[in-house]
Amino acid sequence: MTDFASFYAVMPPDNPVAITPGSDIEFPNDGISSSTTITLLTSSTFNLSEIGVYEINYQVSISESAQLVLALNGVELLNTVVGRFTGSSQIVGLSIINTTVVNSVLSVRNPSVNFGSLNITPNSGGVSAVTANINIFQLL
Repeated sequence: MTDFASFYAVMPPDNPVAITPGSDIEFPNDGISSSTTITLLTSSTFNLSEIGVYEINYQVSISESAQLVLALNGVELLNTVVGRFTGSSQIVGLSIINTTVVNSVLSVRNPSVNFGSLNITPNSGGVSAVTANINIFQLL
């Protein structure tokens, strides 16, 4: 059985300020989980307690042109950069990462090399608050 955990944010009130370059996006709410090895460490970081291979899937609605990247133990993984040039639709990230130390720390961030802050859309497409989600699966 694959271990998994899901976390989410609701805008507003989560992520109320612009995400500056090098800063992480918050997913402060617990969703469904089958695991104690994938846990919320802070409102924007996740603890992967076992060495292994993980699949990371996330979506975030951003108001401007944007890129997002996964950071593992504070290091941005360049092979995980996703983005879009125009519009205000969701940015979706799908990646597989490998951890080499126990208690690795994972986050989704506005890449540090970006020039501007990102605003998470509060109610894209309607009047209901928009959610941002991240699902983490331990594959091996």
